[in-house]
Amino acid sequence: MTTPESPVWFVTGAGRGLGRALTRAALAAGERVVATVRRPDALADLRADFPSALHVTRADVRDRDAVAAAVTDGIARFGRLDVVVNNAGHGLVGTVEEVSAAEARGIVDTNLLGPLWVAQAVLPHLRARGAGHIVQVSTTGAVGAMPALGLYNASKWGLEGFSQALAGEVAPFGIRVTVAQLGGFDTGWAGAGMHYASPAGVYDDLRRELFGTAEVPWPADGPLGAPVDVAVEALRAHVRAPDGPFRLLVGDDAPGQVTAALRARCADYAGDDRFAWPVPEGTA
Repeated sequence: MTTPESPVWFVTGAGRGLGRALTRAALAAGERVVATVRRPDALADLRADFPSALHVTRADVRDRDAVAAAVTDGIARFGRLDVVVNNAGHGLVGTVEEVSAAEARGIVDTNLLGPLWVAQAVLPHLRARGAGHIVQVSTTGAVGAMPALGLYNASKWGLEGFSQALAGEVAPFGIRVTVAQLGGFDTGWAGAGMHYASPAGVYDDLRRELFGTAEVPWPADGPLGAPVDVAVEALRAHVRAPDGPFRLLVGDDAPGQVTAALRARCADYAGDDRFAWPVPEGTA
């Protein structure tokens, strides 16, 4: 049952996929949620079931003013925010040569600048409270990079870069920051959440090698990854714990993907004789 002490979540991109599943789980646990959506009817069913615990606000995270208004609106409704989840985002299939200027700006505005605008909007409130937790939904693709997903990888690498700096900046104020590196989950990211650059035939062989088809968009043929509820429970368990890692690996496949990416990077650095990893004992 919801009480004035129930935690308050702020979830972007709550209309579908992981954001919707997180919102549903929090409400079912008696918690409260400020949910940002782009379609006002996206959470109509949850609003009907949880009218006093769910506050839905329409906001596009690319719009800094709209984000600030959504944060102000949410605080006015529930009095505070406890957990801020930057979930809104999308993928982009396209080689560097294929991606248009609008597509490049679109994914950076959504996946990188959107979380920045949210962080800037919530930080004065969280600092004043001396508490709060910002969770950045990222991917194992923020550790490595894959051909035809380079702009997506770049947006998530950027997210992780500013988030690591942010964690050091706000820890003295009692604010936690987590980057959640998700493996493969059935969140809709590879379906409705995927954008596609106009394909150039010269890269068809590459697409066949990577994705099993040169067709763009690729055909949807069932769930892609583990059930999203597995990711939801991992994130909720991490938030409930008093502390934990800055980078949270989510999913059974995530550790292996990160390990492979880091091994490849170290192997590349090893071409320089001055590089040694692991660092020999006794070396600074």
